[in-house]
Amino acid sequence: MRGLVVLLISKAAGPSKAADDTLQHDMVSGIYASQRNLAEITELIHTAFLVHRGIVNITELKSCDGPLKDMQFGNKMAILSGDFLLANACTGLAQLQNTKVVELVSSAIGDLVQGIYYENSYLPEKNAFTDDIGITNWMEHIFLSHGALLAKGCQAAMELAKHDTEVQSMAFQYGKHMSLSYKLNSDLQPFLNGKHSGTSFGLNCAPVVLHQEFVGREAWMEEVKQAHLKGNLIDLAKLQEAIKAGKGVTAAIDLCRYHGNKALENLQCFPPSKARSALENIVYAVTRFP
Repeated sequence: MRGLVVLLISKAAGPSKAADDTLQHDMVSGIYASQRNLAEITELIHTAFLVHRGIVNITELKSCDGPLKDMQFGNKMAILSGDFLLANACTGLAQLQNTKVVELVSSAIGDLVQGIYYENSYLPEKNAFTDDIGITNWMEHIFLSHGALLAKGCQAAMELAKHDTEVQSMAFQYGKHMSLSYKLNSDLQPFLNGKHSGTSFGLNCAPVVLHQEFVGREAWMEEVKQAHLKGNLIDLAKLQEAIKAGKGVTAAIDLCRYHGNKALENLQCFPPSKARSALENIVYAVTRFP
């Protein structure tokens, strides 16, 4: 999706007034070749980090999980494959020959690393459900791990077309708010879809964080305590019902719509077109709830 959004926003913005006439021959269907390369690079970086996230924690493995050597080999392949994709992305980035774009995308890689570090610091084995993250910190961490690459990719696409800083800022804000609304929608699904009841929500997802803010630290800890099972396990179905009965889910829906509206506002600087409509439809798809 990230590469697609970069292509769509490039087409929606079109060439700038400051663009050289010599660049026009390099444009196909309203998109510069450099912008197409940037879209591929953005997707490569995202895929590389997905592969790296597939590394298994060997210390947590049990005998029923399979041979240890197979898991170790799989980890090595995940590291090498992810590094290979990142190396190709860096090579393509250098070939764009634009120092500002290199700076933007490299800073997005740094943001991804920082965001993943925050995610790992709140893993369940470190008692994530007892940590009072707060929605402000949650938003900051989610932007780093999910939104920075898209937001800076959109901004970099405007830089390649020589758009001014105002248009670049609008593109950045669209990518930021759209990715936040997308993540909020994803976090809400287990609470809106009965099929996933009690099985597929994280204890640090947006509805849970907001619920904790509404009920307070002590009440949240009591709910977690009541949902405890033997062996330090948690009855997620019971905890889910408690969260659904509170204000966390509706607050997350409101927050999702807020960021969706902010994303739509930032698209108004682009002229009406099919590409802009497609970008708007992406936002509508994640902000409409039953």
